[in-house]
Amino acid sequence: MSAPAFANPLQTPDIARRLIAEALGTALLIAIVVGSGIRAELLAAGDIALALLCNALATGAGLVALLVSLGPVSGGHFNPVVTLSQLVQGALSPRAAVAYVSAQLAGAVLGVMAAHAMFGLPLLSMSTQMRTGAPMWWSECVASFGLIGLGLATARRRPALVPFVVAGYITAGYWFTASTSFANPALTIACALTDTFTGIRMIDVPMFIVAQIIGAVNAALLFDWLCPRPVDDQSRPSRRWPLAAAATTSAD
Repeated sequence: MSAPAFANPLQTPDIARRLIAEALGTALLIAIVVGSGIRAELLAAGDIALALLCNALATGAGLVALLVSLGPVSGGHFNPVVTLSQLVQGALSPRAAVAYVSAQLAGAVLGVMAAHAMFGLPLLSMSTQMRTGAPMWWSECVASFGLIGLGLATARRRPALVPFVVAGYITAGYWFTASTSFANPALTIACALTDTFTGIRMIDVPMFIVAQIIGAVNAALLFDWLCPRPVDDQSRPSRRWPLAAAATTSAD
């Protein structure tokens, strides 16, 4: 089996580059989600289904671009539950995980501000859109479970396809879940800061995040057992998440 992309230590991005990539990738992801939601709402003229379709397609396309371009630098997390799943599997140290999540949260806020600035809106505005109740929470649990599980399973056997699997699943999640598949605590917090199409009230955020964590942790444990790494690849952390390679080793 060929060596992982960053097997040569000289090619491994340093922690500063990885954190900048995570912050930038998360910021661009949030800008895509929020910005396309604003544009879709403006153009759909009250047609919620059309607005949701436009928002979903833009998000899926943006995810592919971000994972392919920035994934090789940081592992392409852009999502605290992805980082958590790496921590659970032992592919990321607690210190590195905290740094990743901090970068993601900072990037998420910047992403909202960037999207609002493009449409001449206040840089931050608290959402008034209600998203709560058991169906919503269960939706977020399922969405996060699928995101982590399918990403991990694909990474173990067809790593080059992970950007497309992840983006395809999230695009589908807009439609098959009651919550429109946030599946990302950083995105959830960011959407509480925009009173637009993609918004969620801040009071509804904690239960979404709890559901996302439950789904992600269970997926990490189950799929790590269900899709074990090849015998000759047991010492290589690169298979643990889509594009992580040596960028997310436990030595961080």
